[in-house]
Amino acid sequence: MVGARDGEEIEESGGRRRRGEEERDTAAEAEAGAGAGDPMAVLGPDIMWKVMGLLDAGSVARCIVVSQWWYEIAAADRVWAPKCEELRKGKAHIPRSPQVRGASRLAAYSISIMDGKRCLMFAFWIQQAQARIVKEDLCDHVWEFHFREAAPEYWRNLDPFWNGTAPPMRRYFNLDGSQTADPHDEVWGGHECTYCIVTSYVGDGQIRNHYVRINRWPGMRVSRKEDWSWEMSNNLYCYNSVPDAEKDGGTGPLFFPV
Repeated sequence: MVGARDGEEIEESGGRRRRGEEERDTAAEAEAGAGAGDPMAVLGPDIMWKVMGLLDAGSVARCIVVSQWWYEIAAADRVWAPKCEELRKGKAHIPRSPQVRGASRLAAYSISIMDGKRCLMFAFWIQQAQARIVKEDLCDHVWEFHFREAAPEYWRNLDPFWNGTAPPMRRYFNLDGSQTADPHDEVWGGHECTYCIVTSYVGDGQIRNHYVRINRWPGMRVSRKEDWSWEMSNNLYCYNSVPDAEKDGGTGPLFFPV
C-alpha cells in the first residue's frame, strides 16, 4: 500500500508487515553491523586489555573518547598502572601529588606529566618558559652546590667540584626559611643564611620573573631537566637537586601552585 502511515500495513512480497516493525528491524540490523566492526565487540575485553598494554600512553588516551565501552577498558587501572611505572623509571624525583590515596592510575599519570612540566605563564614578551619551584620542592630535596667558572678563583679553589678533593658540597633548605650545610664545609663557614622565592607580576596576573635568592646574592634562575630534577643557577654558582626517587610518598607540593 503506497503512502501508508505509521501503524498502517504495507505490501511486501512475503506478506504484510507493519511500518513500525520494519523500522525496528532496520535499526537492529544497523546496530549489529556497527558492532561487528568494533574491535571491542570482536575481540572482547580481555584481549583489548592486552592490546592497550602494548600501546603508548597517548594512543590509549585517545581510545578513552571512542565510546563508554572503550572508556571502561582504556581508563582502567590495570592499563595505566604499568604505564605509571614506566613513566617514573629513571626519574630523579617522584611527585607527591599523584600519590593521593584513591586517585586512579590514569589520574596519577596525568598529574605526574603536569608536575614534571610544571612551568609558569610568563608575559608574552618573555621568550623562554621557566619552571616554577615552591618551598616544598626546596625543602624536600638535598642540593649539590658548586661555583661556576665566573666566580672568583679563591672560591673555586675551595670548591671540591673544581679541585676534586672531596664529594660535591651540599646545601639544605629548611621550612623556617634558613639554609644550612654539612659540618666542616670550608665555603659555608657557619654563617647565617636564608632564602626566599620571588615571583613578580605584571598586568592580568602574568608573571614577569621568578627566581630563588640566597641572602642578598644574585637571584637564581630555575629550570627542570628531563629526569624531573631541578637546577637553580646564576653567573656565580649552581644548585642541583640530588635524586631521591626512592622517597616514600614522593616529594614536592601536594597540590599544584597557581
